[in-house]
Amino acid sequence: MKRQDASSNVSGGKPRLNSPDRSQIDPSPKRIDDLIGPDHPARVVWALVQDLDFTPLYDGIKAVEHHAGRAATDPCLLVALWLYATKEGIGSARAIAGRCQDCDPFKWLCGGVNVNYHTISDFRTDHPEWLQQQVVHNIAAMRAEGLVDLQQLGQDGMRVRASAGNDSFKSAERLEELLAEAQQTWDTLQAEFEQDLDLSARERAAQERAARERMERLKQAQEEVRKIAEQRAARHKQGEAPTARASTTDPESRRMKMGDGGIRPAYNVEFSSDLQSLVIVAADVVNAGNDAGQMEPMVQKIEAEQAPLPAGAEYYVDGGFATLEDVESVGRRNVTVYSPVREVAKQQQRGQDPYVAKPGDTPQVAAWRKRMGTAEAQQKYKQRSKTEWANAECRKRGLQQFLVRGLEKVKSVVLWFVLTHNLLRMVALRAPLIQTTA
Repeated sequence: MKRQDASSNVSGGKPRLNSPDRSQIDPSPKRIDDLIGPDHPARVVWALVQDLDFTPLYDGIKAVEHHAGRAATDPCLLVALWLYATKEGIGSARAIAGRCQDCDPFKWLCGGVNVNYHTISDFRTDHPEWLQQQVVHNIAAMRAEGLVDLQQLGQDGMRVRASAGNDSFKSAERLEELLAEAQQTWDTLQAEFEQDLDLSARERAAQERAARERMERLKQAQEEVRKIAEQRAARHKQGEAPTARASTTDPESRRMKMGDGGIRPAYNVEFSSDLQSLVIVAADVVNAGNDAGQMEPMVQKIEAEQAPLPAGAEYYVDGGFATLEDVESVGRRNVTVYSPVREVAKQQQRGQDPYVAKPGDTPQVAAWRKRMGTAEAQQKYKQRSKTEWANAECRKRGLQQFLVRGLEKVKSVVLWFVLTHNLLRMVALRAPLIQTTA
């Protein structure tokens, strides 16, 4: 629609208009602290961050008083940004940096500090030991308050898409060819650098870094192919095993069958949760495509980080976890395992009772079979569905695909989700106690 000329008004005079004047001063300036309300979740996150132990991070800062050097960004701020971003389902450092400029909760957290996305991104994966320590201390604090008791635990795994494409998986022969090409590229670069003196040191370093990292990934992929080939050879003792392949972009990822039936590069994220408080008491990431054999390592992790499971504790897993070896080893701790017996229908069709001890069963395995044949155990096993709640919460917060590569960095990202989940659960579990004492 064409704008009407103000001079052509039928009354003969120009209309009086309130038009924007952007040269004037904002009539209602705000303090940063007034950007969000008193009950805003960002304030809750900031309060939770104050209780974390930042001593190891502060000890690593080289910029100190009375010495030259640029001041470091406060780790407390960076932790608050990642916790709040994880809560809001934001997993990109660039997205966080953008919100620090135009989103009031993030601007409030920053408090006038400018943070670039490189700093935010690097911090996410640079401190895995500190992250793990905070998760452990947080669970220990909730145990001390009686919010978590480790009496009823459940474990579940979920496959999360890796930062790699299906086409990046190559065989050992193809990886050898690609490595030779990468080495040739490196040699060519060195020859060009000797002749081209116009390249800046920064440009030269960037090209060298790209070529070097390419060779390192290919060498790592070769090592992963060797591991995969050995595992497949062990599983296929009769007949030829499928050709082993590894990704050239994320060598430690594996192609796995996902929930929708498709096969894509992924990692297997394992959570063990307290079924009463719904707190994640332990987490791990593996690149195995199934959950078999993951119960005993998780129980060991819980006991190493917290305390031995109390006698009479119950451990709930689905049938994919319950190898006979794990049922036996966990049962020796006086922990009651609840997991369905496999192939019940097939055994019944053959006239066998699946809940009767088999030849060679240890006492723990025999007790497990007998237990799972009772109506009481089958009714109690319905509690296992609670283990999926933590998975669903993390999915809702953005744990759909990893933006980082490599098992160690992936574990760091998972720890951010665990710490966020547990801190928010702690707030929810404390709320009724506060209301009672108020």
